[in-house]
Amino acid sequence: MIYGIQARQSVRLTEVSRALAEPISIKKTVERLSRQLGNPRLAQWLTNRLLTRGAGRVRDLTLLILDLSDVHKKYAQKMEHLAMVWDGSEGTKNRGYWTLNVVGAETGSAQIVPLYGRLFSHTAPNFQSENMEICEAIRKVSTKTQKRGIWVIDRGGDRGYLYQYLLHEGLRFIIRARSDRNLLAEQEESVLEAAQGCPMLFDEYVAREDGDREKPRRLEVGYRRVRIPDHPDELGLVVVKGFGREPMMLLTNLRLRRSRKCIWHIVESYLTRWRIEETIRFMKQSYQLEDIRVLTYGRLQNMMALLTVVLYFTAVYLGIRIKLRVLSKHLVRAARRVFGIPDFRLYALADGIKQVLFNRTRGPGTSPRLPPPISFQRLLFQK
Repeated sequence: MIYGIQARQSVRLTEVSRALAEPISIKKTVERLSRQLGNPRLAQWLTNRLLTRGAGRVRDLTLLILDLSDVHKKYAQKMEHLAMVWDGSEGTKNRGYWTLNVVGAETGSAQIVPLYGRLFSHTAPNFQSENMEICEAIRKVSTKTQKRGIWVIDRGGDRGYLYQYLLHEGLRFIIRARSDRNLLAEQEESVLEAAQGCPMLFDEYVAREDGDREKPRRLEVGYRRVRIPDHPDELGLVVVKGFGREPMMLLTNLRLRRSRKCIWHIVESYLTRWRIEETIRFMKQSYQLEDIRVLTYGRLQNMMALLTVVLYFTAVYLGIRIKLRVLSKHLVRAARRVFGIPDFRLYALADGIKQVLFNRTRGPGTSPRLPPPISFQRLLFQK
């Protein structure tokens, strides 16, 4: 499956089967893959193995970026446990599934480490809650990493249940707060009110892309100490003005002091999370995740786990292993991109892998077809 997904850049079993080029009919290969994909323990086994490999790359300051996304199946009718998910591109709700991804990253580095990928549905019989799904992902990753790393989550993570879990487990976090979140400073007030009264300590300039040019954007940055109601731990509220009409407000339990370097590291860490959105988009587009055709819920979850392994290979294993560095360069060239390699090189690598593997006449594990042995028996009707 890992070979076939990369060779055809597709999660469709028919495409994977064509890439394998086995000496049997494609129909029989699809049937076998579908049967094996129904193994109820496959996703758990793959996730554990992937976390074991990836945990060694997570250090104390590694960002563990948690992202909730979705897979739209607008026209699907027979897929199990379809739920209603929000389609941001169309601004409507459509049928589909939720996905939960955890990716390790470093500030100032293009290297990423996919650690966890799971597909789930609110209508599945064993589903408890979205909070439980998030906490289970955090628990599995934190157990393998021995609580190293800093969790970075978008506004979807601004939940009392999640704060309570992270603080109880002693995990460090940076979470973008919603404007209606209540905080305790001098008095109880909303996050937006607390941000508006926050003293700005310094300015910072970042480059904003405007067409083919970059324009500098001035940001004002400050912080103050706050608490969440019903919780005694003191948190830091980092406020960034200049991205939009409302300031960007980040809640963190990291130790903060009136230091430009210390406070800006919090902002940089959250901005790194935006880069991970491109990783999720890459996974959907390059491997056609939304074109998935398996019908049962278990197979859908297993396919998501397999796709996370493929992403790990492309992003980590291929680019790091000394024995594969030459191959990595060859794959980038094989992509034949006219306008050069984009900053997000996973697209080029995925295209290159497809070019290299697609040109093979056989799939993995298949023996070459040998010519029939020479026979010294005289033919009956030899001319």
